[in-house]
Amino acid sequence: MSPDNPQAIGQDLSERERQVLEAVVRTYVDSAEPAGSRTLAKKFNLGVSPATVRNTMSDLETKGYLFHRHTSAGRIPTDHAYRFYVDRIMRPQPLTDIERERLVQEIEVTGPSAVDRIVQRAIRALSVLSRELGVAVAPNLDEATVERLELIQVSSAKILMVMTIKSGLVHTVYVDLPGEVQPDVLTSVTQVLNERLGGLTLQAIKETLPDRLRDTDVGDGGGAEELLNIFIQSGSELFDWVPLQGGNIHLGQTSVLASQPEFNTGEQLKGLIELTEQRDLLADVLGNREHRGGLKITIGSENPLEALSDFTLVTAEYHVGQLKGVIGVIGPTRMPYEKVIAIVDYTSTLVNSILGV
Repeated sequence: MSPDNPQAIGQDLSERERQVLEAVVRTYVDSAEPAGSRTLAKKFNLGVSPATVRNTMSDLETKGYLFHRHTSAGRIPTDHAYRFYVDRIMRPQPLTDIERERLVQEIEVTGPSAVDRIVQRAIRALSVLSRELGVAVAPNLDEATVERLELIQVSSAKILMVMTIKSGLVHTVYVDLPGEVQPDVLTSVTQVLNERLGGLTLQAIKETLPDRLRDTDVGDGGGAEELLNIFIQSGSELFDWVPLQGGNIHLGQTSVLASQPEFNTGEQLKGLIELTEQRDLLADVLGNREHRGGLKITIGSENPLEALSDFTLVTAEYHVGQLKGVIGVIGPTRMPYEKVIAIVDYTSTLVNSILGV
């Protein structure tokens, strides 16, 4: 949740500076307007004059916690200020019973509970409740281990390959045939596939499939060799599994962010749209986040992608058996952290519960 040296954040601040900084952050998060000394002195009962508050804000600006725009006398928190606030002041705000129930209703599904369906519903729920952009990264299925394979004839020219991996996921793909295959041929080829490929990861199968299936004794005639050749020639496609529609990353509706003050100009809105179009980069950033069993919060310049320098990411892991994905939100650094963190935390817990973790 914190940078490499969280203990250093705020050590250079006096007690008064901490109080004033907290007041500035809370004011700016609530109003999206720079905080002035008179407003802070009156609203937060700081026990000092507006002039003292103004001098303290000036000191905080010198130390890198605040800044001010061209003609504004009010101050705005920097990324450093938000980090101090998240690590040293903020406490997650518990969800109400109504909010918890709404998340359950939005995410729970009836009937077959495909992972992508659950995750997409969770993203939508996150966006609605947090008013930030919901985001998820699918598990890296290249590392998934194949438990068993089954071949089922569906027509004279087509079979269905059903692949079960150890995380409990099932993947199906149709395989076109040059002609009808006898049931005993399907049985023998299925046995070979399970003997040669069972227990391997999808990545290993894609890299070594031809070598593993060559020189295989599947009996005389009947089309078995032809069927095995189809797997040898098309293996990379047959075992390439992208679970979430549209790729490994899934985003909610950008409209929830477009309504926020940070994006009230055409240029700012353009930046937001460009960010959501960098799907591969976002998938890489989110997929490589280390959560260490909890939430991960990166603020502004802490993010490795320059396009994210005006945004905060709040994410958690979800698990499908031995595999893990990432779910959370992207929003402006001016974020109601107490509420957003609680929403992401509860949502990830709920998703893991539904998926059987």
